[in-house]
Amino acid sequence: MSGTAAADAAPERTPATLRWAVRLLLLEGAGLAALTLLFVYLDLTSKWTSAGGAVSSTVYLGLMAVLFIGIGVALHRRQRWARGPGIVTQMLQMPIGWTMLSQGQPWIGAPLFVLGLTGAVLLFAPSTRIALGVR
Repeated sequence: MSGTAAADAAPERTPATLRWAVRLLLLEGAGLAALTLLFVYLDLTSKWTSAGGAVSSTVYLGLMAVLFIGIGVALHRRQRWARGPGIVTQMLQMPIGWTMLSQGQPWIGAPLFVLGLTGAVLLFAPSTRIALGVR
């Protein structure tokens, strides 16, 4: 096997921007999964003012955890289609974070805003786009 043939057969190295975007999505998904478990605990041990509201909030958090983790796994596997949903999920965190920040909850709002902005920047990066084969 010649030197160029061996280089062609070697897998491409994943760019740092894509690796960090995947890590960020998986971290956010794990955080949402932990929050879902907390909500399940609270649903089972607290008095509800609205059972439907409690259960729907818990289910929503669980679905968001699955979404973030699923997008992270798909990007890890270099699925081109996952970049768009990844960008959308990251960008949707920014107005939530900004609202919480401006409504007196900076310890939650600031990290959400920064995580969303960072994730979107990583997914918009040219190296991420090229690694996923997006033109």
